[in-house]
Amino acid sequence: MLDKTLPYFNVIMKRRAGLPIETWALPPNFSLKWFVPGDEVRWATIETSVGEFSTQEEALKYLRQTYLPDGDELSRRCLLVSAANGDAVGTITSWWNMTEKRRDPAIHWLAVRPEFQGLGLGKALVSECLKRLTRLEGDRDIFLHTQTWSHRAIAIYIKAGFGIVKRGSFGNYPNDYDEAMPVLRTVLPSLMS
Repeated sequence: MLDKTLPYFNVIMKRRAGLPIETWALPPNFSLKWFVPGDEVRWATIETSVGEFSTQEEALKYLRQTYLPDGDELSRRCLLVSAANGDAVGTITSWWNMTEKRRDPAIHWLAVRPEFQGLGLGKALVSECLKRLTRLEGDRDIFLHTQTWSHRAIAIYIKAGFGIVKRGSFGNYPNDYDEAMPVLRTVLPSLMS
């Protein structure tokens, strides 16, 4: 769940090529599956549940405009976690962003429904996403854009080998490092020392 009690600042993170990828397994009764046509509502439900979108319709519109034009890519890059009853409860996307003419591998849209957070699903999703990005894009630097509201996810990313980028960015995202770090130090003191 996004922590909207904090001020919002953009955070850019980078994981350097060559780092080993830690494997975090899913807990029992959960399984991973790749996106298939028809999963649009599942994705939108998850993203809306964490506050990334105000409505499911807004999330669906974003997904359709941003990812469905590359539907074949979405089927091999968007991962869902399912609970034992078949409900999709988490997602992550192994995508890319263009930085001028350079294609940068990037993590997009990590989210776990609030009632399933704290079980290790986010870590397992990040681990699988990194493996997929390395398979599809090669062993290269991997980027992500996040925000101070997502400090719980930032903690996972740091454990997965990402560092916060002080200067510069990728894919035209703003980098609010100077403003974000004081906020992050209050909520992640052991990771920001």
